[in-house]
Parts: sequence; structure tokens; C-alpha cells
Amino acid sequence: MGGLRIMALPAVRTLDRWDPFREFDSLFTQLSRYDREGWAPLADVTETETGYVVELDVPGVRREDVTVDLTGTDLSVTGELKEREKVGLFRHRTRRTGKFSYRLSLPRDLDADKVAAKLADGVLTVTVAKKDAAKPRRIEITA
Repeated sequence: MGGLRIMALPAVRTLDRWDPFREFDSLFTQLSRYDREGWAPLADVTETETGYVVELDVPGVRREDVTVDLTGTDLSVTGELKEREKVGLFRHRTRRTGKFSYRLSLPRDLDADKVAAKLADGVLTVTVAKKDAAKPRRIEITA
């Protein structure tokens, strides 16, 4: 009737500095393994007076492993970051490898004949010029 009752206490995390970002990083790493389409590089898109500049972060990608296509107003960048042979056992891994793709629809005022792509320091820069008619110009006011 009046026996001693022992309650189980909830597990207490020790002071090993729990990092919620590490938990999210682990989740994204696991989810990316199931992504059949590959991954999308981080990118900045800038409009200037003369055109559009797309900068994509692709560190470790070789020039021959990336393709840039412009179809109408659709810009497509695809490629692959090939995994290098490693010695040893991975203890932690967050760097991406495998196929990647980035797609962007640009405005209609582009000049498809004036497109340039440059890969330097891990950044792919694609520049697409605007048509001359689309460039802003100052109109002189006459009397």
C-alpha cells in the first residue's frame, strides 16, 4: 500500500554547449542526400544600367564541369562538384558535392548575343547585356 515510488526524471543535457545551428545543419545534410535534382548554389543577381550580373558561389568547381545556357530569357547554370578522394574517416561533413543547377528568368530587355561567363576564385559570374533600346538615356530638352 504505501511503497516507495521512484519517479524517472527527464534527461538533462549537459553543458556541452548545445548548438541549434548544428542540429539544422545536420538535418539539411541528411535531406540533401535524398535530393535527386542536386543542389542550388547561392547566388546574387544585380541589375545595372547596361545589363544583368548573376554571381554564383561554386567553390571547387572546375570550368569544364559547368554549363551556362540562355534560352529566350531563361538562364540555366548546371554542373557538378566532383568529390575528391579523401584519406581517413569523415567525422563531420557539410561540404556539398554532386550535381547542381540554378535557373533564373530574366526580363525581356536582354541582348542574347551579348552574354559572358567567367569563373574565378570560386565565383561564376554571368553577365547578360540589355538591348540598346532598353538602356536608360538622358533626353535633351530643347527650347
